[in-house]
Amino acid sequence: MTARRGAAVAIAPHHETASLSKAQKAFNTLVKQIEQRRERLGAWDAVLPVFQKKFVDGLLPLEQASTALRIDMLHRLDDAFLQKGLSKAEQRTLSELIADMARNLLDVSDDAQLKVIYNRHSASGHDSNAAVDRQPMKPDVEPADDLDTLSPDELAERMQAELDEQFKRDMAQHEAREAQRAKRKKSPKQSAAQAKHEAEQAESSKSIREVYRKLASALHPDRESDPREQERKTVLMQRVNHAYAKGNLLQLLELQLEIEQIDRRAINGLGEDRLMRYNGILEDQIRELDQEIQHVETDFRRTYGIAPTVKVAPDTVVRMLTRDIAGMQRSNHDLSIALREFDDPEKVRDWLKDMKRRHASSRFDDDSF
Repeated sequence: MTARRGAAVAIAPHHETASLSKAQKAFNTLVKQIEQRRERLGAWDAVLPVFQKKFVDGLLPLEQASTALRIDMLHRLDDAFLQKGLSKAEQRTLSELIADMARNLLDVSDDAQLKVIYNRHSASGHDSNAAVDRQPMKPDVEPADDLDTLSPDELAERMQAELDEQFKRDMAQHEAREAQRAKRKKSPKQSAAQAKHEAEQAESSKSIREVYRKLASALHPDRESDPREQERKTVLMQRVNHAYAKGNLLQLLELQLEIEQIDRRAINGLGEDRLMRYNGILEDQIRELDQEIQHVETDFRRTYGIAPTVKVAPDTVVRMLTRDIAGMQRSNHDLSIALREFDDPEKVRDWLKDMKRRHASSRFDDDSF
């Protein structure tokens, strides 16, 4: 038996679709949709290590350099603020800018000097704000009147006991609601729908099990005396077991074609009832693949800090990263030039005037809409 890996499962692929039944057309459509999702997952598998290397080697060093340049600019602006020569209005504008810059930098750097600068230019210090954020939530437990007489250990024990009691009450209420829900009688329509769903699930499991048993019977490695053939069947049987464990009907059918246990005529000759059962299983596989794709893409966004509104696809993310690297390079270059100009206090004053003009222009543009 010669294996032909990669055999595609489709009904009469080279014939006019008009001659196919509704179930046959649906089968071919579902197979094609599964292939498209497989290709997308495969593309993600291929591009993720490429993206990670480019991100680590290309973008991360630029982001670190950008942080260092912004910290340098912040120190220079702070030095300019402390020097004489600026009007009160210029000092106020510069102080607000410094506070905003320091606040943003504290999100990416734990430089202690940044906190000093931020506290100098902010109405409320960073440490005090952080302290408020770090205050623990108080449990919804009313203290007893005699708590002042208890030792710290006794107080902790009392509070824990009350929390345990509250937890028990919550669990009891939850169990009572669940028991009440279970007692509610389902309507005849609901009962019929549930019975139909359970019957369909049983038929789906039976269909997958039938294909699996045929494959297992043909590929059982213990029945082979030839070591090379035994090794080949062991590998194939591992693929069969993996597909069966995931309920992957399409992969099992592909394996049947691959080992020539069935041929194209067998696929074309699938009965309507069997096809309808197969189609239901394939629809479930599509939903599972969609969930897997969503998980991969959500995890990708979370790992690299990409907003949900930004569209990501395996064939575009590397180009997107290349564009971000080029933008970061230009930004760092412009920042380096600006830093050299800040050696002159007059340049700082000119920069402030330019910032005020930009702010006024931006506000005018906003008001015009």
